[in-house]
Amino acid sequence: MKAVICTRYGSPEVLQLQEIAKPVPNSHQILVKIVATAVNSGDVRVRSLDVNGFMRIIMRLALGISKPRKPILGTVFSGVVEKVGKNVSKFNVGDRVFGMTGFTFGTYAEYIAVHQNSNVIEMPNNATYEEAAAIVFGGQTAIHFLDKAGIAGRPNPKVLVIGATGSVGTAAIQLAKHHHADITAVCSAEGIGLVKSLGVTNIMRYDSADHTRQTDKFDIIFDAVGKTRKNEWKHLLNKNGVYKSVRTGYASETIQQLMLLKELFENGKYKAVIGKTFSMDEVVEAHRYVDTGRKKGNAVLRISE
Repeated sequence: MKAVICTRYGSPEVLQLQEIAKPVPNSHQILVKIVATAVNSGDVRVRSLDVNGFMRIIMRLALGISKPRKPILGTVFSGVVEKVGKNVSKFNVGDRVFGMTGFTFGTYAEYIAVHQNSNVIEMPNNATYEEAAAIVFGGQTAIHFLDKAGIAGRPNPKVLVIGATGSVGTAAIQLAKHHHADITAVCSAEGIGLVKSLGVTNIMRYDSADHTRQTDKFDIIFDAVGKTRKNEWKHLLNKNGVYKSVRTGYASETIQQLMLLKELFENGKYKAVIGKTFSMDEVVEAHRYVDTGRKKGNAVLRISE
């Protein structure tokens, strides 16, 4: 099968399309023919080893010294079950599924074998493969951090989303709406149209507005790109307000997150925001696009037809 191999840490050019052995599922695994995945900030950070100081050493120890120990990157997938192990009871051949693999990676490939009890479920019945792959990373990350901020326990919370046009930011807007939040989005001038298409009218432009002079107060401030610090924004928090940033920790991944995303998508309350779609052969270009830091929504990588 074809797979994208990260040959060493570095620029997008370290990614190479190679032929490797097709995985064979064990008795409790399903073999998924991957149709689509997505290039996310986490993939780019691993590929480039984009951390500073002592954390760079920690990441090398965790992921691999000179190159990733698990060289097939990618953490989200959608596709079709091609084969099931003899003890699999949750899935059948032909099921359309989507899921996430976390630090196991492995989704920049034509096939993947995953345990039936891992983070994989049937796709939303009204989603394309590209849409199903696009909603996972941003969705699960936003769910994790908004839950940590206690959004469910705040009636009609006022929420400020910084970096509102990326995969996590667009997800955070839609999930905050699910919790009946009053949302203000921070984005550039070119992102205003996207933010408005998600139903947000309160917009703060980071490329022109001075947030230090803002007077509105918020129950939750969520930095969806991890480029700010609490001290920069704490004056905009209400008395019991909470600041969360994606830079402060790893977002846990659960079946419950996938089930919520599926339910919201099927009910028309969540949509996939796809900025660009690339073929598997264009993985280097896809990583270059994400590297710019100006990605809108998700960068989908089409693996097969």
